[in-house]
Amino acid sequence: MPDLNASPSSSPSALAAVEEEILRACSDAKRDRGSVTLIAVSKTFAADAIAPVIAAGQRVFGENRVQEAKGKWPALMSAHPGLSLHLIGPLQSNKAKEAVALFDAIHSVDRPSLCAALAKEIAAQGRHPQLFVQLNTGEEPQKAGIAPGDADAFITACRRDYGLEISGLMCIPPVEDPPGPHFALTAKIAARNGLANLSMGMSADFAIAIQFGATHVRVGSAIFGHR
Repeated sequence: MPDLNASPSSSPSALAAVEEEILRACSDAKRDRGSVTLIAVSKTFAADAIAPVIAAGQRVFGENRVQEAKGKWPALMSAHPGLSLHLIGPLQSNKAKEAVALFDAIHSVDRPSLCAALAKEIAAQGRHPQLFVQLNTGEEPQKAGIAPGDADAFITACRRDYGLEISGLMCIPPVEDPPGPHFALTAKIAARNGLANLSMGMSADFAIAIQFGATHVRVGSAIFGHR
């Protein structure tokens, strides 16, 4: 596995190690490498720590907070055309306008009020970020996301009531659980709802997520080092 103690100064070599692990996992699962998007999670890291990873060829990045992303990404995206920015953290409804303007994908759609806010801003701005419904597969009370038993109805409501085009599902398994069953459940719910994309897997378990069909893996510490 990649070096989880990598420092920002070694991030290009850490990125290469993550890429090797993704290639191995895709080969083991008999999948094309192109079927998996690596999201380099740059939350809490400044632009000077992110720049070497961009220089090494990484083009897709993830942030947890709208305000933090607003502070560093417009300049980076202006300097490096072709970057894609994903919001992987919780989104407040009153930040929907800024999120739709800045992000190319939002992985945390999880309640009707947010659906309404996103639908309004998508219509107003004419921007259509990729949208993922966040599942709370462990039904953890402290964690955001839709319970698995409510997922089908929520996805239907997103489409029917708000006119949202849902691209896929996102999950974060409980830390103490083996991730495989949570990834399998997420994939099952996605399949029966006709959703092609699965945002699952982080630094410690992205290879397992690829085995279960992940199309997007969110890798932070294995690239940038510990925060």
